[in-house]
Amino acid sequence: MNRKKTNWLVIHCSATRAIQDVGAKDIRRWHVEGNGWSDIGYHFVIRRSGKVETGRPLESIGTHVQGHNTDSIGICLVGGLNNATFKPENNYTVQQRDALKKLLASLLKKYPRAKVLGHRDFSGVQKACPCFNAKPWAKKNGLPT
Repeated sequence: MNRKKTNWLVIHCSATRAIQDVGAKDIRRWHVEGNGWSDIGYHFVIRRSGKVETGRPLESIGTHVQGHNTDSIGICLVGGLNNATFKPENNYTVQQRDALKKLLASLLKKYPRAKVLGHRDFSGVQKACPCFNAKPWAKKNGLPT
């Protein structure tokens, strides 16, 4: 099934420790083998190095925000958990933040009416994901929320 419109660009985290450098291939395996999904839930994954990897095709509906998959694009930052305690932590690299800004700017050219939110900003979500407050971050970087 294809996504018909895009209202949201949603920032997620992989809920992995900062010392774990996983990528789209790893997350795809978790989602397909572990969850029984047809593909990775996200459209993009940003590794610790700042490398942007493609997940699901953009025209496809993702599996990342219950109730909003049909009108959103999912972007996953690798990290989000403290190395020692496994608690949520804003531990993204400068390279990841730079790549996220560039990716969002590019997507907003294609989807100018879309707004940027974190996963936790959607009603009913009981997660810390993406482990930082995406709304003020987006506003500070000139992105719509």
